[in-house]
Amino acid sequence: MSKKEKKKVNDWGTDVHLDIPEDEIWTYQVPGLAAPHINKPYKYYTLKKIVFVLVIIVAVSLSIYFSVLALQNDTFEYTDTANGIEFSKFSNTGYLYELDIDYVSDIEYIPGNNDPNTNFKVVKDTTKPITSVREFTLNCDDKITTIRIGANVTDIDAKAFYSCWALQNIEVDENNPNYCDVDGVLYNKDKTEVLCYPCDHDEYLRQKYGYEKELYKDEVTPEYERDIQTYVVPSTVEKIAEMCFNYANLRVIYLPEGLKTVETLAVFKLHEKVDQWGTTPSLTNIYTYKSDKVTSTHFTSEKKLGEVYNSLPEGLEFIGSDAFSYNQALSYVYIPESVSYIGHHAFWDTVYKEDGELKGVTEMYVAVSEEEFESLEVGDDWKPKYDYMLFKKAVETVFEAKRK
Repeated sequence: MSKKEKKKVNDWGTDVHLDIPEDEIWTYQVPGLAAPHINKPYKYYTLKKIVFVLVIIVAVSLSIYFSVLALQNDTFEYTDTANGIEFSKFSNTGYLYELDIDYVSDIEYIPGNNDPNTNFKVVKDTTKPITSVREFTLNCDDKITTIRIGANVTDIDAKAFYSCWALQNIEVDENNPNYCDVDGVLYNKDKTEVLCYPCDHDEYLRQKYGYEKELYKDEVTPEYERDIQTYVVPSTVEKIAEMCFNYANLRVIYLPEGLKTVETLAVFKLHEKVDQWGTTPSLTNIYTYKSDKVTSTHFTSEKKLGEVYNSLPEGLEFIGSDAFSYNQALSYVYIPESVSYIGHHAFWDTVYKEDGELKGVTEMYVAVSEEEFESLEVGDDWKPKYDYMLFKKAVETVFEAKRK
């Protein structure tokens, strides 16, 4: 037989015919293969099934364990920089309500304790002080109520505590050279800049002044508005930092006449609860006072503030983008002649229509003439707009206006 013929005989494509009697088709054993198990139990079938199930359970358990372990180890993240150790990311375990930003920390879990509220502790390495906090480190955390800043922290990005919904107060070590707190609100050391008014600071104030619960809009008394929803910025302050008051529950803010800068998103979308299902814009008035001796942020009376007038202070120079946007409860804005810069959308969505009537900031009052105003640096859509037919129409600007 030639090689070609042998190759053909060994080809797997060659048809193979088995002469199997029809009544044996389901039980016939091909030589070299295991006999069919038709209507016959496999040997050790139950044991093998139990072993298989146990292997699956162990594999799934190990997978969950290592996944949880990975999450636990990533609660705190730090970065070595030229200026020291930067706190760069925080992922809450779900059960951390107070946070110290002073030394490199880690979560240590307690074996045998299954209570997620108590089965861990924060361990600090006191040889590794934190010197800075990166932007968005606590981005949108909804558990932390208190933050304590250590003595070695010398640089905190303005966006570090962005939208920490449960944050009530910030405390700073008195030995910190760059920062301090004024009744739970973060300032730079010499109090020329207010940096962060915690989103839920009103809860801190309710506890301090003896109010048992958050009041809804229709329940607010004059005393409650004075103690909880009114804030006096100290007379030393020259700058309101980026995102400082955003989402705060404030109705009235008193600004010092020495204020020079209101940064981007500084007074963005202040609101209060209207009921347990929703919120409503809260900021109704911005006032300016002239006294240069105000240190307390708690409002008692306008007598202690000296002369008070409506809206933004004389001497203000810079209004950042979205600085006062989404404050529909405002009804009056006056821009003094000292202002040289207005960012885009600075007063966006502060006007609205209700039953066909314009409400909110229906006109913008400007101290300078139209010609002088055109020489200023002004961003797009700096004025509020409202629905007009199929378009958006900006409110009117009253130039060379006098204060109300």
